[in-house]
Amino acid sequence: MSHRIRYRSVVDVTVLLHRPDGRVLLLRRAGDVYASGLLAPPGGHLEEGETLVQGALRETDEEVGVSIAPQDLEFCHLIHHRSPEGEARLGAVFTAQQWSGEPYNREPDKCSGLVWATPACPPADCVPYTAAVLDRFCAGVLFSTHGWPTTAGDAV
Repeated sequence: MSHRIRYRSVVDVTVLLHRPDGRVLLLRRAGDVYASGLLAPPGGHLEEGETLVQGALRETDEEVGVSIAPQDLEFCHLIHHRSPEGEARLGAVFTAQQWSGEPYNREPDKCSGLVWATPACPPADCVPYTAAVLDRFCAGVLFSTHGWPTTAGDAV
């Protein structure tokens, strides 16, 4: 009997702060980070022992200084992403239309600015993963893949 190694993946959490005018908050990544110079929403990977909601709330507070009540965080998308280097990640995307505080750059060593963007027409300098998430968010699709070779059986 063959013993397979159990598949493991990094889990990302992303929060789309969604204003009444329809725009969402993107951060320009900076410094020695993945996709430096490109735009992405607040988010990051789960830490040991965190739930998806806890991670999303923590990342949003750490990166842009806003507090979101857990009941104001709405799940909107799950993406199974494969980076150009071949690393697999699962991304849980949430949206929030209410929060406390005004977003600001809390991590100037990792972010050079904030941009409010129209998700249906995101800036050309978005991280490709972000552009895929925004496209699926606007389409109301709950699950997608990104960066994987497509096969005839893929429906997303």
